[in-house]
Amino acid sequence: MTSANRAVAFIFVAVLLNSVGFGIVMPVLPELIVDVTGDPLHEAARHGGWLVFVYALMQFFCAPLAGNLSDRFGRRPVLLLSLFVFGLDHLIMGFAPTLAWLYVGRLVAGMSATSFAIANACVADLFPPEKRAQNFGLMGAAFGAGFILGPVIGGFLGEFGPRTPFFATAGIAFATVAFGWLAIPETLAREHRRPFRASRANPLGAFRQMRRFPVVIGILAAYFLYMTAQNSLPVTWAFFSIERYGWGPREIGFSLGFVGMCMLIVQGFVIRRAIPAWGAERCASVGFALAAVSLLGYALLSPVGWMLYVWIVVGAGSGLVMPALTGVMSRHVGADAQGELQGAIGSVASATSVVSPPVMTQLFAWFTSPAAPVYFPGAAFALAGVLVFAALAVVVRTLARHATDR
Repeated sequence: MTSANRAVAFIFVAVLLNSVGFGIVMPVLPELIVDVTGDPLHEAARHGGWLVFVYALMQFFCAPLAGNLSDRFGRRPVLLLSLFVFGLDHLIMGFAPTLAWLYVGRLVAGMSATSFAIANACVADLFPPEKRAQNFGLMGAAFGAGFILGPVIGGFLGEFGPRTPFFATAGIAFATVAFGWLAIPETLAREHRRPFRASRANPLGAFRQMRRFPVVIGILAAYFLYMTAQNSLPVTWAFFSIERYGWGPREIGFSLGFVGMCMLIVQGFVIRRAIPAWGAERCASVGFALAAVSLLGYALLSPVGWMLYVWIVVGAGSGLVMPALTGVMSRHVGADAQGELQGAIGSVASATSVVSPPVMTQLFAWFTSPAAPVYFPGAAFALAGVLVFAALAVVVRTLARHATDR
């Protein structure tokens, strides 16, 4: 096996296992918060939103730092360190006796939440611009495959207590680090490295560098709207399904596993044929439209639980969005700044996670509380659908204005 093939194999496995670890804890997080705080479900949802806020705030500041460090020192050490700290975070949360411990765990996790961005930078190192979008889709497929396994495993392990999945996740992360230490080669050639500058290794510095590329800035603006909407799903799905349909960890885990299976099909198979046939820009637009329709379906057209599965199938089309958009942006950025681009993308994603979880969980908590003017547990999904349509409008306008840019 060549060095490049070993790198791709490890990156796929790292993203897969990281996704498994992320998905394992989702079915049990509401129960863990209730267990630690003693609060009712709608109040636990508020805490869930603020926990994601703390995580995202740290990621917002640290993602550009990690991207710039990887442009200077290489992808391998930064990726392995982020995976190690990911495991440490889940040990902290597994042992957490109080809510404060959960916040400490999320703080630590946010500092190291760079593995997916660094994996995409590795792909940019290994493939020419015209091949990147399909291989970004391969990384998305790894995430989707992990999302199939993770929630299902988490739902099963959750039967043994809400802390068990956190310890399992820590073990997965440490095993991935050990595997990577032996298996992963460096993907960034020394001639493509550049000096580290603190002025660029922060969110504002990264965005200033991206201002040189108008298409990138326009797409990042649309990405902000899109991810603000998409973050409504991980932060409210478990609370929503418990409140609306009375689901337990097993039902939540199977539903999220089905989400991952559908995303795997789209990102592992559909996108590798759709992008060459339709182009990255059209794939992104189709993905936006399907994502918006599915979010509105969750909110307005799912009176019984099984109907969520219909909208999950529709929403799987959102798997076209990020590989396509990342491929478009990557074409406009040089080889010595691919890590910086991924850091900027990571900062936008984490900025939306700063904004979205408090907003979406507060919406859910308000519209399911006794004080609500109307009972509407799908309020967060309704707002999210509107935001995705707005993101589609921004992308269409940006690409139309810069149609001749290459």
